[in-house]
Amino acid sequence: MVANRKAWPTAMIPGVDHLVHTHDIKRNAFTRGLPAHGAELADDLERLVALHDASTIAAVIVEPIAGSTGVVLPPQGYLKRLREICDKHGILLIFDEVITGFGRTGSAFAAQEFGVTPDMITCAKGLTNGCVPDGRGAGVEEDLRRVHAGTAGRHRAVPRLHLLGASDRLRRGTRDAGYLREREAADAREADRAVCSRRRVHELRGLPHVIDIRNYGLVAGIELDPIAGSPGARAFGIYLKCFERGLLIRTTGDTIALSPALIIEPKHIEELFGILSQALKDMRRPPLPAIAAARRRAIRELAAELATQQREAHDRLQEHAAHRQVPHVHELEVRLRRQPASPAR
Repeated sequence: MVANRKAWPTAMIPGVDHLVHTHDIKRNAFTRGLPAHGAELADDLERLVALHDASTIAAVIVEPIAGSTGVVLPPQGYLKRLREICDKHGILLIFDEVITGFGRTGSAFAAQEFGVTPDMITCAKGLTNGCVPDGRGAGVEEDLRRVHAGTAGRHRAVPRLHLLGASDRLRRGTRDAGYLREREAADAREADRAVCSRRRVHELRGLPHVIDIRNYGLVAGIELDPIAGSPGARAFGIYLKCFERGLLIRTTGDTIALSPALIIEPKHIEELFGILSQALKDMRRPPLPAIAAARRRAIRELAAELATQQREAHDRLQEHAAHRQVPHVHELEVRLRRQPASPAR
């Protein structure tokens, strides 16, 4: 990746470095579930440890499935390798589960789904069904104390939110047997929806401009072939067509990123992919004769419109001249000739 910091020099957090990404269409295109290739990319963390020294690295933060970057899935074994390297050097591993948390992958959290235990988890959005702005962190008590001790000295007060969701029901959490039964039933429903979503999203393969499809649980990415010189334009065109049909999707670059509401039903999944499929089909380029015919028709329509505008402009000038009773040029010339010549000075 060349000059990746040039466009955003002031937006990046100081003192943060970045691992190489795991997106590899050449080896992993149209993967169902976690891709088979790329676990070795986790070893890039060793390069950063050698560059900065482990004693200067507070934590490694990753999304188990990267959402806003275009639904980038972790290769098989990638997260486990990160865990091993962090343990080796005494570095905290933090999972950002804002997208993957609360059942989107099939388990309550991606950490459980992928069998990797981080030191901390951050979550939001699905935590309150998107109804209340709420973000939380969870982790081992000892690690949380270390983080708090490192920040409390630099801040006079740690902001605290009065959370509408902090009811007695939530505080009791998993101790409530009724909650556990509801959670098990919800997990079963989400598994069924994930199967339906996987089937429908991979049916988009072969439609115009689709170069990759990747999915896991209730998250999916459809990558489109970009228009030369206009990155993101093709996906945005699909966004507009879907919006006109009553479907709101998210695009990031030329990837359509899908992470629907966790309460979605199979009938909604069918409706979603029906609209999206038609939008992709509408992007198909017509054959060259059709393009030429459309161009000739547009030229004829433009010429007719210009001719109409010219006639209307001429009529308005005639009406304006009649209203002001402007004499004809010939009449002005005759009047000037009849006037006596001015005496010489």
